[in-house]
Amino acid sequence: MTIEVGTKAPDFELKDNHGRTVRLSDFRGEKNVVLLFYPFAFTGVCTGELCELRDQLPRFQNDDVQLLAVSNDSVPTLRVFAEQEQLEYPLLSDFWPHGETSRAYGVLDEEKGCAVRGTFIIDKDGIVRWTVVNGLPDARDLNEYIKALDSL
Repeated sequence: MTIEVGTKAPDFELKDNHGRTVRLSDFRGEKNVVLLFYPFAFTGVCTGELCELRDQLPRFQNDDVQLLAVSNDSVPTLRVFAEQEQLEYPLLSDFWPHGETSRAYGVLDEEKGCAVRGTFIIDKDGIVRWTVVNGLPDARDLNEYIKALDSL
């Protein structure tokens, strides 16, 4: 079951593409968070979405907003992917225990072993204020994120 708008976002602790620990609770009271789940690094739709975020990064990572992108890839895979695509925001590994955070947000495709395209905008109090979940082949519209962020 996907986390619904108005509920408290489950906290998590994941390693980023540099091996640093990132917790959702680290941003509480400080920044709104765009939490984006994607299936796998190096795949066409995922690369396109993440590069589009890179190209508009000041909208999604600034004094008021933090972008966190989560996949079920390993930390070394995410490190190479971020370097190759010049991604300057945290790519978080939900590799082990496999899919624990994706499962907590209701976006893990158990059969395929990866997250579907789920996005959650979480306010500074840790409450989910907007969400969209797309299937594996369906890219998301970043303009929807911008509208949701502007409404906070």
